[in-house]
Amino acid sequence: MPRTSRRFMMLPLLLVLTTPATQAEEPTLPGGMEEPGAIRVLLAADLETTLSSQMNGTLGELRAALGQTVAKNAVLAQFNCTEAQARARVADSELTMARQNLEAKRNLRKLDAVGDLEVAMANTEVRKTEGARALAQAQAGYCNVVAPFAGRVAKVHAKPYQTVNAGTPLFDLVSTGALKVRLNVPSRLLQGLKVDMPLEVSILETGKTYPARISAINSRVDAVAQTVELEARLDAEHPELIAGMTGTARFPDDRQ
Repeated sequence: MPRTSRRFMMLPLLLVLTTPATQAEEPTLPGGMEEPGAIRVLLAADLETTLSSQMNGTLGELRAALGQTVAKNAVLAQFNCTEAQARARVADSELTMARQNLEAKRNLRKLDAVGDLEVAMANTEVRKTEGARALAQAQAGYCNVVAPFAGRVAKVHAKPYQTVNAGTPLFDLVSTGALKVRLNVPSRLLQGLKVDMPLEVSILETGKTYPARISAINSRVDAVAQTVELEARLDAEHPELIAGMTGTARFPDDRQ
């Protein structure tokens, strides 16, 4: 038999051997996500933010670590602020001098030794130095990185003794307390949705179901996906739940 004929006879055998392997690699979603009509949810903190440097400078020791719980107004990090503190002291001294000059001009005016213009100029100089001192104090205040709300540190971007520029991310902070639930439902359900409507949220990571209520409904429908975004609040705090967990949601009347 010619050699070319043998090549064509082997081709069907190769196709039969590769077809079952391709079918076996089809992915499946865990936790029942493949069920038709399941509404996926994401747990999110009520408040979350990235704290950035407000100045150019060198950090000292960091006072917060990954996962640490911090109180409102707690100092998370400090900069080496010798220069900023010196500018603030200079501004204080200049303001004191300007006030003393104004008082002297007022006393001389009582004796008709100076005119009203000189008194007005001295008063303007006081206001100018007051503004300079306020600016210096504000810049000195940037030396401390303070938590704007009570929460937990979700990420630490900087390292101790690192020199950073203004705007460099330092910490990711998420608030503590009851989490909110984010989900997108089909827009056809919009007419039946209302704030405070109950729903059940099943979380994949814990395997448990939690009661929740709709807290906000987006005023705009996604025309491409034909869905509307909702936010819901869990009825209570659950220590085992943290932001970023996922799951599914169902309405009690199975409206999805």
